[in-house]
Amino acid sequence: MKRIEGMSILITGGGSGLGAGSAKYFCDRGAKVTICGRRKDKVEAVAAGIGPGCHAVQADVTRDADRRALVDAALEHGGGLDALINNAGNMYRGPIEELDEQALLDVFHTNVIAGMLLTGLCVDALAAREGAVVFVGSIHNRRAFPGVSPYAATKGAVETLSRVLAAELGPRKIRVNCVAPGAVLTEINQRAGLFTDDEARARLESMVDMHALDRIGKAEEIAEAMAYLVCAEWTTGALVDVDGGLGLGLAQA
Repeated sequence: MKRIEGMSILITGGGSGLGAGSAKYFCDRGAKVTICGRRKDKVEAVAAGIGPGCHAVQADVTRDADRRALVDAALEHGGGLDALINNAGNMYRGPIEELDEQALLDVFHTNVIAGMLLTGLCVDALAAREGAVVFVGSIHNRRAFPGVSPYAATKGAVETLSRVLAAELGPRKIRVNCVAPGAVLTEINQRAGLFTDDEARARLESMVDMHALDRIGKAEEIAEAMAYLVCAEWTTGALVDVDGGLGLGLAQA
């Protein structure tokens, strides 16, 4: 396997949650990491907390100019590019009858379209180092939870996309894989209204019994799977569930 030390890694959605956790994981192991987020103060605070190996860029990945500037910044910071982790995400929570077209487009633009276009911008740089792309999927693609249909649909698209790109980019020695997290307490869940009050906290705690390992996940545990997919030189087109057994479909106690 490749070594993380000395790698140049670009992680989108790095201002919180899985993005921030994975940035710290890689930087702690000697990588040069570029993270991005829409809010300059948040993404810079994350980078400052991690250390000089982490470089923050204010960028909205749904905007073409921002994507191009982000890639340039990652190449400058890392002297090239070994891995792209498409982690930036958007979630809509609500019944299908209340869903409007713009909300649906916003979720697809962030979760699917932006990652596709950003990957295209990184192909040449990744090919030069026989690098890797990791898409962040979700257990929502295989276990149905009411009220998050747009999010679940995008994650199904991301899983399929990663397999197609693995076939397309394999001849250029670029590996493309997808990691599918289970229930992890991150800011995107809090923004979606899942865990912000006593009732929501109780709902989260009730999900513990749905996990074979009997607990909710941590961001660094998802980062461990990302690291494997970044470093494993003969793994491509794979979907790795990191969900504590949530996808097994265990009944709640």
